[in-house]
Order: sequence, then structure tokens, then C-alpha cells
Amino acid sequence: MYIVTGASGFIGSSIVKELNNRGITDIIAVDRLDKSDKFKNLCDCIITDYLDRDEFLEKINADSLKCDVKAVFHQGACSDTTELDGQFMLKNNFSFSKDLAHYVAKHEIPFVYASSASVYGSNKVFVEDPKNEEPLNVYGYSKLAFDQYMREFMPKMNSTAIGLRYFNVYGQREIYKGKMASMVYQLYRQVKNTGKAKLFEGTENYSAGEQRRDFVCVKDVVDVNLFFGIEIGKEVKKGILNCGTGKSRTFNDIAKTIIEINKNGEIEYIPIPDSIRIKYQSFTEADITNLRKFGYDRPFMSLEDGIKYCMDYWDKM
Repeated sequence: MYIVTGASGFIGSSIVKELNNRGITDIIAVDRLDKSDKFKNLCDCIITDYLDRDEFLEKINADSLKCDVKAVFHQGACSDTTELDGQFMLKNNFSFSKDLAHYVAKHEIPFVYASSASVYGSNKVFVEDPKNEEPLNVYGYSKLAFDQYMREFMPKMNSTAIGLRYFNVYGQREIYKGKMASMVYQLYRQVKNTGKAKLFEGTENYSAGEQRRDFVCVKDVVDVNLFFGIEIGKEVKKGILNCGTGKSRTFNDIAKTIIEINKNGEIEYIPIPDSIRIKYQSFTEADITNLRKFGYDRPFMSLEDGIKYCMDYWDKM
């Protein structure tokens, strides 16, 4: 049995679907369907059981989950970076994760969990080191808090435990994320609906639309998860690793690629709102040296190929 938390979400459902593609259907999907549209992400997936997050938490705390669990892919979290309720954020992203970490450690179950590049804040060095970590919001802090906890707890574990710091993930099953959808998907919708891709004017030393981020396709993110959760077998690996392509690209690159594939559209530059200017990240680029050292040596999809791959799917929705 495999467990995927956040199973109806963007990355969680993508993991469930890829497990199915590999012939695995013994899956417990864990989530909260408070936003009911998310269930559509699971409609083409096969699972053995579904548990509400609170019911699942009760079971693991009581150690009453009676099944042989082969791996846990922990994707469940509040991912709204604008959420200001720190108590709510820490309960969802720290306390729940900590309880799950103790459960997998007790049963020696491989554990792969979602961290975030938001832990780096406005730093320009993206190496997995505490000196580079200074989140700008409570979401980023909640992810850093669990990473800090796991740095102390991992040495006590006898099974694989990998935290993956996701950079800017985009992909096929994110259409229900609303305002938290990737800029790749948001720009796709803008061009489709209005013929215009709206990008911010210049920030810091970057000219209009030339701000750079590490955009990584969810297909690659899923592959990294399954590499550590399944493919390495009984080999034990423990660490917190960046999960990105290792190459930043501009927002202009995204818009131009979408316009070229769509064969229509133009770019419009707009002022960056004062409310987000001070916390805006103009540059991110994963240092994937440690990811490679841990054995993941596969190439990442180029931005152009990734956008084409996703647009073929989005156009059918």
C-alpha cells in the first residue's frame, strides 16, 4: 500500500496518476475536499481507499492504520502564500507533518515530503544551507520549521526520508488551484481568454518581464518523488534537496512560448503592485548539486517542451 497526502491536489494527484501508470493501484488517498472541485483530479485515477485528513491523523496517532505501507508521499499542505493566519498554517504544515514523520519512522517507511523554495526568501543563493534560509511569509516559515525539525529527526530514522524543496512547479493538474496556480498556467489562460499575457514591469535590476524563475514541470517533480520513494528500493537516503531544473528562465520566455504555440497573442507590461513589491522574488534558480549527488541524474524537461506538453492537456479541458 502507498499513501499520498494532498492526493486531490496538483502534485498529489499527479503522483497518484503516475503510480497508476506504473501498475500500482494499492493507494490510500488522503486529503480534505473543502474545495470540492479538486475531486476532479482523482476521477481518472484508481485508489484503494480515501481518508479525510483528520481521520487519517487520528489513525496514525493511534497507530491503527492496519496495512503494510511501502512508501508515503506527503504533499498535503496549505499552499496559499497569502494566508496570514500563522496558527492555521503551522497546524497544517508543521504539526501534521511532524505526526506523520513519527509514524513513518516507527514503522521504517520511506518518506518523501514536499518542502518549498520559499524558505530562501529574497536570498540569491539557493543552496540547502541554513545561512541561505530567510522566508518572507508564514507559509515559507511553516515549510522551514518542518525542514529544521527534520534536520534533527532524520538521523534517528532507519528508513529513507527526503524533503524536496519545490521551485516554480507548473503542470497539467493545476487548473483547480485558482489564484495559486503557476504563472505558466495563468499566462496560458490570459492568452487564451484575452489575447494578452500580462507581465510586470521592471523590478530591481531586471527590465520588464525579464525577472527569472526556475520553472519545473510537474512531470519531473513526480519522477523525483518516485525515484526516492520507490526506485531506490531498500537503499536508505536522508536529506533535504532542491527540486528544480537548475536553470532559471524569464517570464518573457513563458509568454513568448505560449503565444508562439497559440499562434496568437501579445505581451502587456503592467506595474507591480506596491503590496507585493517588497516581497517579490525577481530571481530563483535551484542549485541541484546535492540532488545529483543523491543519485538523481535524469534530465529535466525544457521550458518549451514542458509548456507544449501541458498546453496539449489544458486545451482539452
